[in-house]
This record gives sequence, structure tokens and C-alpha cells, in this order.
Amino acid sequence: MARKVVSRAEKAAEAEAAEKALASKKKKSSKRSKAADQVRMRLYWGVFSQNLKRVAVFDFDKKGEADKRAKELSKGGKSPHFVQKVKEEIKPE
Repeated sequence: MARKVVSRAEKAAEAEAAEKALASKKKKSSKRSKAADQVRMRLYWGVFSQNLKRVAVFDFDKKGEADKRAKELSKGGKSPHFVQKVKEEIKPE
């Protein structure tokens, strides 16, 4: 009975090829999930009524104007208005 001689170099090459194939599969799956997770958000100041209805929206750097608007709307015995942070998704063009 003759035995088949297997070289170590061939076995090492087969193992390397299998590792590369496995690594490439892992890389492909992780790239797909990262692309779906990227959602950009923008922060605003929102003026809300007592019923939680958004009345006005101001850029984040204009909080003073938002407070001023809330005070104007609350004058004269009307329902109180307040200012709160609002996050909205930035939609890519």
C-alpha cells in the first residue's frame, strides 16, 4: 500500500486561502451594516404649547429668540409655552 505524500507547503496554502475567504466574508457583512446606521441629526430649539404642539422652530444658536417667542405667546393669560430641544434627521440630497 502506497501512501499519498502531502507537502506542508500545500496544506499551509490551503489554510491561508480558507482564512482569507472567511475574513473577506466578515468584512463585507460589517460594511453593509455601517452604511445603514449612519443617520445625521440636527439640533433645533422648538417652542411648544401646553398641548405639546410645536408652534415655532429656531436654529440652535438662537435660543434667546426662542425664549422671547415663548414669552410673547404666553402673555395675556393664554396657555403657557415653553422651549425644548428638537432633533431632526438631515436628509441627504
